[in-house]
Amino acid sequence: MRKPNLTKICRSVKTATVKHSPEILTGIGIAGMVTTTIMAVRATPKAIRLLEDEKHRQKADKLEPIDAVKAAWKCYIPAAVTGTVSVACLIGASSVNARRNAALTAAYTISESTLRDYQKKVLETIGEKKEQTIRDEVAKERLKREPVENKEVIITAKGDTLCFDAVSGRYFKSDIDKLKKVENKLNRQMRDEMYISLNDFYYEIGLEPIKLGDDLGWNIDNGYIDLRFSSQLASDDTPCLVIDYGYGPRYDFRNLM
Repeated sequence: MRKPNLTKICRSVKTATVKHSPEILTGIGIAGMVTTTIMAVRATPKAIRLLEDEKHRQKADKLEPIDAVKAAWKCYIPAAVTGTVSVACLIGASSVNARRNAALTAAYTISESTLRDYQKKVLETIGEKKEQTIRDEVAKERLKREPVENKEVIITAKGDTLCFDAVSGRYFKSDIDKLKKVENKLNRQMRDEMYISLNDFYYEIGLEPIKLGDDLGWNIDNGYIDLRFSSQLASDDTPCLVIDYGYGPRYDFRNLM
């Protein structure tokens, strides 16, 4: 029988603890706040007795606030300590999440910058026609992975051409002229407001917002909305306009340089 590898077990436990530290700290903080309330309630009868004893000792009907605190404060020490630790755990969980989000944002920005440099160099090397050919092949593969028969086609009353949005994976009816008008309108708006969210774009083309649509978008420093179109055939042989973005919507679009 093999002996358990204690070093490996300890390392696994440590990794899991670090990975889930925000959840663990939040759980401890919430449990601690509940415990604080219970301890404070349980300490109150003893505190009332001490206050009554102090009033009797002073032969007074009512204690001064400072005397009341001096008489009963020790009863609430356990609750105060538990409450302090609970608040510290909640603050710690928030701090860990903030650091992780900052790290993810930095990593995303570096990756996006690298991708843009790569796309630019590819375009310079092979030319616009070959680059468009590659985009067309990518668009064709996307339609194969997400056949129109398995999707709802959203009627927007903004055109009759079948379209596919590469970001949200939705089929809808529109036309290329209206899409270009929306692109131009939002880019003019961006000059005044400095940024545009992905949901702003969806609203203008007649689509419902998506969950991450307010967290993704474009800003004036990183480039305008740049729609790219690829004419393909959907899985049912219907002509389909695949919509992609020269500069994809980014996570930290509200953070201007």
